[in-house]
Amino acid sequence: MKTTILTLLAAASVFAVSCNKEKAAIEDRKEATQEAIEARKDAVEKAAEQAKEEADVNAKIEKANIEANKEAAQAQAEADKKAAEAAAEAQKAAVDAKQQ
Repeated sequence: MKTTILTLLAAASVFAVSCNKEKAAIEDRKEATQEAIEARKDAVEKAAEQAKEEADVNAKIEKANIEANKEAAQAQAEADKKAAEAAAEAQKAAVDAKQQ
């Protein structure tokens, strides 16, 4: 009877140790998975920040290009205005020359 009880106790101990090892392995896998997920989340956050910074830079470049195009168009319009004024003055001078 003593040997049966001792055998049962030994088997229970082996079973308990085996279960604890299995639970520990499960816990280790869970922690590794969570760490991998956290690393992936960090990578996504970093990529998003970089994308936002790049978008900000691109927006600044686009705004600068728009401003440069506006200034160039205004300068061209001013040049066209002066050319029209000069042409009108030349035509007036031609009319005055005919009348004299």
